[in-house]
Order: sequence, then C-alpha cells, then structure tokens
Amino acid sequence: MCPRLSINGFQSAPLIELDFYIILPGMPLAEDIVTNRHRISSYSDDTVSINESVYRQSLILTADTLFNPWPVTGLDQLSSENLAPIFESRPAVVLLGTGTRQHFPEARIFGLFGEQGIGLEVMDNGALCRTFNILVAEDRAVTAAIILPG
Repeated sequence: MCPRLSINGFQSAPLIELDFYIILPGMPLAEDIVTNRHRISSYSDDTVSINESVYRQSLILTADTLFNPWPVTGLDQLSSENLAPIFESRPAVVLLGTGTRQHFPEARIFGLFGEQGIGLEVMDNGALCRTFNILVAEDRAVTAAIILPG
C-alpha cells in the first residue's frame, strides 16, 4: 500500500514513490519581483496607462523616466527639436507609436535617428505597448515615443 501525505488533517491521494523525484508541496513556481521600472499596464485609442496612472497626451517613456506631455499630436509635427528628449536618453532603439494604425514618418525623420546611431521602429500604439514591456523586462535600452490625439 502506498503512503498518503497528511497536511493539516487533510488526506491526499496516495503518493507515488519514485526514486528520483522530490515533491515539495506549496513551493512557488515563480518569484514575485517588485520594481520601480515603468510598465505599460493598458492602452486605448486615446490613452496609455503606465504603472496604473492614465495619460491622455503624447509622451516619451523609458524604463526609468517619463516625459509628459510631449507636444506632438501627429507625425507631421516631428522635428529635431521635439525629438531632442529622445536623443538625450541615448537608447539603442526607439519605438514610435503612431496611434491606432501604423503610419510612417517622412524619410528625414529616419535620417535624424540614423545620424544619432539610434534604431527606429514604427508601429501602432498597441504593438508599441506590448513590445516596450518585453524589451524593458529584458533590460534593453529602449525609449517609447507614443503619439496620442489628446
């Protein structure tokens, strides 16, 4: 007859005896880590929630900094002046969120990033939010520039 494990008076199903396994009841499967890094928790057509705070104006975001409001509501407003906060953060890559759909900026904008040696990835805001969280979790030097209509 197989032995049974008893925890707080509750009898479990019979234990299976195996020579090469040790089963530890109640062992957590993942470590819960709390950080002070920015994480995008949700988004909609005209908002982005970062660490549970809702933003309705365009913004620039890194894992550690938030520049809001960013005075850009459309691709036609991109210039070297309003891209300066992005260039100052010296990221390896910039994710440019262009709203609910992916729209590409003029070639001169790609040229500005090329002059700085910074990669530019253009995507809709939903894809940006998902990608940003993954890259931050991987400790990548990423900056998100999110254009909102507000």
